[in-house]
Amino acid sequence: MALVITRMSTYFLRTLREDPADAELASHKLLVRAGYIRRMGPGLYTWLPIGLRVFEKVEQVIREEMDAIGGFEMRFGSLLPREPYEASHRWQDYGDTLFRLKDRKGADYLLAPTHEEFFTLVVKDLYQSYKDLPLIIYHINPKYRDEARPRAGLLRCREFSMKDSYSFDIDDEGLKVSYEKHRVAYQRTLERLGLEYTMVRAMSGAMGGSRSEEFLVEMDGGEDSFVLAPSGFAANTEALRIPAPDPVDASGVGPVQVIDTPDTPTIDSLVAVVNERYPRADRPWTAADTLKNLVYKVTDVDGAESALIIGLPGDREVDEKRLVAAIEPAQAVPFSEADFAAYPQLAKGYIGPFKAGVGQVLGENAPFRIRYLVDPRVVDGTRWVTGANEVDRHQLDVVYGRDFTSDGVLDVAEVREGDPAPDGSGPLKLARGVEIGHIFQLGRKYAEALGLKVLDENGKLVTVTMGSYGFGPSRAVAVLAEKYHDEKGLAWPPQVAPFDVHIVAAGNQEEITQAAEQLAGQLDAAGVAVILDDRKERPGVKFADAELLGMPTIVVVGRSLADGVVEIRDRATGEIAKVPFEQAVGQLISGSTR
Repeated sequence: MALVITRMSTYFLRTLREDPADAELASHKLLVRAGYIRRMGPGLYTWLPIGLRVFEKVEQVIREEMDAIGGFEMRFGSLLPREPYEASHRWQDYGDTLFRLKDRKGADYLLAPTHEEFFTLVVKDLYQSYKDLPLIIYHINPKYRDEARPRAGLLRCREFSMKDSYSFDIDDEGLKVSYEKHRVAYQRTLERLGLEYTMVRAMSGAMGGSRSEEFLVEMDGGEDSFVLAPSGFAANTEALRIPAPDPVDASGVGPVQVIDTPDTPTIDSLVAVVNERYPRADRPWTAADTLKNLVYKVTDVDGAESALIIGLPGDREVDEKRLVAAIEPAQAVPFSEADFAAYPQLAKGYIGPFKAGVGQVLGENAPFRIRYLVDPRVVDGTRWVTGANEVDRHQLDVVYGRDFTSDGVLDVAEVREGDPAPDGSGPLKLARGVEIGHIFQLGRKYAEALGLKVLDENGKLVTVTMGSYGFGPSRAVAVLAEKYHDEKGLAWPPQVAPFDVHIVAAGNQEEITQAAEQLAGQLDAAGVAVILDDRKERPGVKFADAELLGMPTIVVVGRSLADGVVEIRDRATGEIAKVPFEQAVGQLISGSTR
């Protein structure tokens, strides 16, 4: 059987010397420069041959761990009809992130963002009895989401690969078992890939369900913020719920004072004025003593608009990601100048509390419903400096529960390092990471919407309970590149490297090229994946490419061949071993040089 050695002289691979202009993260720069991926458009990438080898290795690890928990692989298409998503309300709930299209007859379709509906329907079509359950089925497929700002290479794309699996159980106890199986499978997958991770409490979002956890890999450039408590508690900041302080005794606080505060539309300017003109006896006023009220225009899935005023301590800002997670599928944007002009009852920069049940602010054409929600730190008895709902005027000694109330609580303020942990174990540590896996206890949302029922032991129809479990192979490749690189290039761990050994023929002399060919052939025959740099290039170019491409082991066949030795370099550690040529294959196979 003829040997098939991958030769760089003929391999479909070109490395680049310059970083792509739009790249921010090292993984994005290096995967493009090293020829693993190629940009097609915003958030769209092609897997080139060497990149596909890495991707398929990651896929295989995922596949093996899913099969180990009893999962069955299948595959759906990506072009899906509208009707099942209408039944689950996600045709509307997904909003602008959904790619919608019509066929030539005008029928509505979408490019799949995820496949809950269709997994539900295929089980409904084929299974009718509790005897068929429990069941775990999965696929690894492209997904499509119309990201407003795709960035960071493979980490935020419009088209990306996802392993999604679904469990089907007769009851909630069965769901807990299936959920735990996936938890363990994801832990094993990440450990096999060589990625340290943190499991955090998460929001279910448009997916729905009662319980949700994310698997995050800590990374400075990650888009997810999460917190860690001394007890080990961890949560995505979007899912964090801060503990509300105890009520305060406000019996000694005097009545509300309305004061003139011209030219104080900001918190800093307000604090300066009240400290100068209305000093406290116990300590200076601070931004934390002020209650700022921020106005948002909210649009629900049916297009109806309303106003949301959020009252929160003046030393905090609204975390937009927490706000989105709290109100989705509705969307919110800050009030614009035009909005304030249309509703002069809202005095920009001087907005105060709105009593619960106000209901609406009248505009020129139609009533505009308004809700007033406060931060959890705003509890009975807390004393505030806040707007008087009149330009150039504020109020002192405004007490929650005595002078104003709200329509409810909304926990969307920014989370800070050192904030108290919800479990009381101490201050929170704040970190950033990348989500690779997300698991959900869906419950019966999709089964009820699509009529998935089976007969139980008593012959009674019962609704099946489901779990949904996503894992991102393409994201995993990017995170691996982010974690395993240095200033010279990529440094893949052996379990995902596209090739085990990179042989560099460092010279064009016949004895060097023949020795490199012989070494490559022997390794290939032994089942070692080899890439041979046989190009007519200067040794310096070959060395630079070998370090950029990042195989675990680099073998240099060059000048030292005259002394009967070759150099074996460990890419991760930089260690170099000079090994007799005759012993090189044996040592490379045994891994004794690593």
